Amino acid sequence: MSKFIKAALASSVLVASAFSATAAQAATASADARANILQQVTVNSDGSALDFGTIVTGAAASTVSVSAGGRSCGAGLVCSGTTSAAGFDVTGTAGETVSVASDPSVTLTSGTNSMTANIVASVSTLTLTGGAGSFNVGGLLNVGANQADGAYAGTFNVTVNYN
Repeated sequence: MSKFIKAALASSVLVASAFSATAAQAATASADARANILQQVTVNSDGSALDFGTIVTGAAASTVSVSAGGRSCGAGLVCSGTTSAAGFDVTGTAGETVSVASDPSVTLTSGTNSMTANIVASVSTLTLTGGAGSFNVGGLLNVGANQADGAYAGTFNVTVNYN
């Protein structure tokens, strides 16, 4: 039995030394870890609505366009009153750029009657100078022939996101 133990011990030492001889040296490297934290971006209405003003309809369909630069009244329509593009204020991290998007259209309703306005933001991107910026949203209102009278209203959304 003693020969058996000696033989087993010898083979264990031989296996251990063979394993140690073939094991590679461990290597270590390091890398930096980083994070860039941005202030939560916010967007709020500045209180001005997209207002197409007062429109007297005609016998043919036409359009009324409103932007920050003013209004354009289509053929056959009579336009009056105050108009405005909707205004929005953005806050976030100074120097960062945000993308600006709006719903493509808004439906204005009065009772069971409706009209659609295609809407567009004045910018698609905005750099936040001092952590703030602003933009406008205008639109092109599609007025039907002999559109029913009424006070029409609707709601649309805008979205801002860091690029």
